[in-house]
Amino acid sequence: MGKIIDSLAELKEIIGQEKQKGRKVVFGNGCFDLLHVGHIRYLKGAKELGNVLVVAVNDDSSVTGLGKRKKVVTPARERAEIIAAIDCVDYVIIFSEPTVENLLRTLQPHIHAKGTDYTEENVPERAIVQSYGGKVAIVGDPKDHSTRDLIKTIKELS
Repeated sequence: MGKIIDSLAELKEIIGQEKQKGRKVVFGNGCFDLLHVGHIRYLKGAKELGNVLVVAVNDDSSVTGLGKRKKVVTPARERAEIIAAIDCVDYVIIFSEPTVENLLRTLQPHIHAKGTDYTEENVPERAIVQSYGGKVAIVGDPKDHSTRDLIKTIKELS
């Protein structure tokens, strides 16, 4: 079995086994369209909070559905493969919903890690995480890096 898990049911079973072993599960998510140092610092910070890091990657339609961009640069399966190649990441799942609420309800990770563009008070899924006894944590460096800025720089170079 690789790090990329195709079914939520399978991932739920794996996470259940990890919890039975007494391992603390941390959950992170994002588009990760063009990987940059801010992503790496976020993922490393998330992993430092526990033993198992699960990363949910937005599928292509949910990236464009967020309204940030008209299309993706890197297809979802490739983005998942890139994230899975990072040492601190244990499991990756691609999701198509507009939010990670269903994943959080199903997996019930101990910690839901978000980047520094959030505060613990304004994380959209905060109430869901608290409803099952989980915690929200803010990790990573200041939001000085973005895929949008990378794309702008690349356009300016051409």
